[in-house]
Order: sequence, then structure tokens, then C-alpha cells
Amino acid sequence: MTASGRGTAAPPQVLKLCTSADGVRIAYARHGSGPPLVIATCWLSHLQHDWHSPVWRHFLDDLGQIATVIRYDERGYGLSDRDVDDFRLETRVADLEAVVDHAGLDRFALMAMAQGGPPSIVYAVRHPERVSRLMFYGSYAATFRDPTPEDLELNETFERLIKVGWARPESEFRRVFTSLMIPGATEEQMRWLDELQRVSVSAQTAYAARRERLRDDAIELLPQLDVPTLVLHSRGDRMNGFEEGRHLASTIAGARLVVLESSNHIVLGDEPAWQVFVDEVAAFLAPDRRPGPRAVGPAATSLLSPRECDVLRLAAEGQDNEEIARSLSLSIRTVERHLHNTYAKLGVQGKSARAAAVARLMTRT
Repeated sequence: MTASGRGTAAPPQVLKLCTSADGVRIAYARHGSGPPLVIATCWLSHLQHDWHSPVWRHFLDDLGQIATVIRYDERGYGLSDRDVDDFRLETRVADLEAVVDHAGLDRFALMAMAQGGPPSIVYAVRHPERVSRLMFYGSYAATFRDPTPEDLELNETFERLIKVGWARPESEFRRVFTSLMIPGATEEQMRWLDELQRVSVSAQTAYAARRERLRDDAIELLPQLDVPTLVLHSRGDRMNGFEEGRHLASTIAGARLVVLESSNHIVLGDEPAWQVFVDEVAAFLAPDRRPGPRAVGPAATSLLSPRECDVLRLAAEGQDNEEIARSLSLSIRTVERHLHNTYAKLGVQGKSARAAAVARLMTRT
């Protein structure tokens, strides 16, 4: 796959609004063609401003050739409702749920960018039947993992910078964040990101949202993820250190780590690392382009994930849910969820669903 979209006229994005569980309106956009790819938004976004961006346009053009891209502005940012004060992780998960439901997506790939990691992890654990594959791009499972005193002091400095300089017409204060995100950028790209910070969010919201994100922690959920996972992370990322990507890849079963040889948190279009990103994402999403087998006949269990097969095999051995949970070091609720998903995939229901699913497995093996 080549990054051939740069410099071509892409079809316009379609902008829509949906309503989250608490009534806040969330703006989202759809563009491109191919299997659906939902992007859990990064720290800063403005759907319309980004569309004409020298920093983001290569990202939008090239991903749009691979997939139907659905991305959204977080509450308080961009075209979403600005006058909000609830930025809790649970609320952000509800926003993601609202976008997915309003867009009419039954099953899709999910890319967690930067701060989108924790809400994406929670969503994938709660809705495993809807997430076909999971990607992390410069992201993390917890905002602060074992922070040092220096980490805490640096964060306090950033918060003071937001309070003092975010809304100023001159960009010196905002340039601090820009230099951390894209140290290898041109002056034009840096000026654009300086301006995005001012345009996309108020200083008050940037401060409040940042303070709430410090509480985000989905590390304990990582072992429950049972979905093909790709982790892409710049080796020299100064916003979210490379160790965060290593932690995700080493904790999520079967996850693969792709090292992007870049110092930029946002990999830019003229870097060799960007072509690596495009090729890896295209290859990872390729199975979603092919229709899956129908859930009938002896091959029906080919639809199941490895963990669903493990659960079903133990059920075939006569173990009850509590015994299966102990054998696989899972909660009983997780076992029940795997069985429910298995029954749905195999098209069995009612009191005989367990026996029917086991019969399918025995026929297959």
C-alpha cells in the first residue's frame, strides 16, 4: 500500500451530530471507503479545521483510501458541544458508544489515538462482538503509570502554561506543546498546530479535561481484551513515551508492536515512518475487507476468537462456568460474555444453546 492520497482531491467528509447519554452533542465525520474504522480521538481535534491541515491531511487522505473513517471531536472540543464540565472516563466511553450507534456500525475496527486509549479499551471489553480489531497509535492504558516526582512537577508546569497562555493571541506558550508533539515539523506545520490549540478548545476546558484525564486507568482491563491488536508507536514520542506502547503490546495477548522510527507524536507525511504506518494499517485491516464465513455447518466455529474456543472446549469437557473461570483465570461474568458471543455467532439460542454450541465444536474437531 502506498501513500498515494497526498496531493489528490479527496471526496468531502460528511459531518453529523449525535447525542451522548447525558445530552451532550458530539460531532463526528465520515469519509473514505472500505471497512469501517472508528478513530477514538486524540488530545486536540477540530473536524473541519483538521480537514485542511498540513499536519493531519496526509493522515486523513491515506486512511480514507484504506477504510471508511469515522472520527469525532471530544466533548468540549471542535464542533462538539463546548459548554460541558464532565470529562470522566465513563462519560467519554458513552460518547464513543453514541457515535458508533448513531453511525449504524455493527462491527468495525477501532483505532485509539493518544488519549483515546483508555476509553477504547473499556469499549472493546464491554462490546467485544462489535470490535473486529484494535489499534493503538501513540497511546496508553493509563495516563500516569508509576509517575515520578519529576513527572508530577512537569504536569503542574503544563497546567500553569495552559492557564496562563492558552488563550493568548501570541503562540509562545502553546508552542511548548507543539514542540513536544511534532519536533520534526516545518515552521508552517508548527504554526498550524499552535493555532489548532486555540481554535479547538478553550483554556478552561483544556485545563479541566487534562486534569480529569490524569485519573484514566484501564490497565486492569488489558488481559480481558480478546481481539487482534496492533500497537504503533514512535520511538522518540515525547508526549506519550515509547514505553507506553511496549506496555500495551506486552500486556495484551497476541498484540504486535510496530516501532515507528520518528521523534514525532504525530508522524508527518514526508517521514519514512509514515509509509510504514500506512502499510501496517492496510495489512492489518485487510481481513475486514473479506466477507467472513456464514455461521452454518461444521466450519461455524471458525468465527470464534481463540478465547471463545478455549471457553467452549472446557464447556465440552463438562466444566461449568465457575470451573471455566478458574481454569482460564477469568471472571465468571467474562466467561458468560464469551459464551453469549459464541451463541450469537453460531446462531444458537434458548436452553439448548450450550449443548448445540458444543455439538458444533465436536463436529469441527
